[in-house]
Amino acid sequence: MGWIYVGPTYSEADIDEQICPWCIADGSAHRLFGAEFVDPPGVGGYGDWETAPTSVVDEICFCTPSFNGWQQERWFTHCGDAAIFLGCAGKQELEKLDRAAYAAIKSEFGYDDEEWERYFNRLDINCGPTAYLFRCRHCGAWGGYSDCG
Repeated sequence: MGWIYVGPTYSEADIDEQICPWCIADGSAHRLFGAEFVDPPGVGGYGDWETAPTSVVDEICFCTPSFNGWQQERWFTHCGDAAIFLGCAGKQELEKLDRAAYAAIKSEFGYDDEEWERYFNRLDINCGPTAYLFRCRHCGAWGGYSDCG
């Protein structure tokens, strides 16, 4: 029995739940089916974060399994590179992490303190607004965003 990738895939071919992680990693899923796993402009948050070199964007979009978000996925960039995706988080998970992780999600939203507190209390790893956490592979800076369906 093998492994099958079930995350977001964008392709004209009908390949849902037919790709193994190794075919993603070696680029063959992209070469054979034109599969993308993250929208290229989403690497860097559609201009909200640093621009990464084309080689980095290609690696994330064509050779890296993505994650399921409520809306279009974005990939945090920092220090001229794609950050490491650490996973989803809700209020409980953020409260257990470094205060900088909390601050990264809060600053991304731009709410005033009262609005943020109401929103933060609703963050949930499984439903409603969810945070998506990343960490810079070079300097360790936290980054990410949150969204809801």
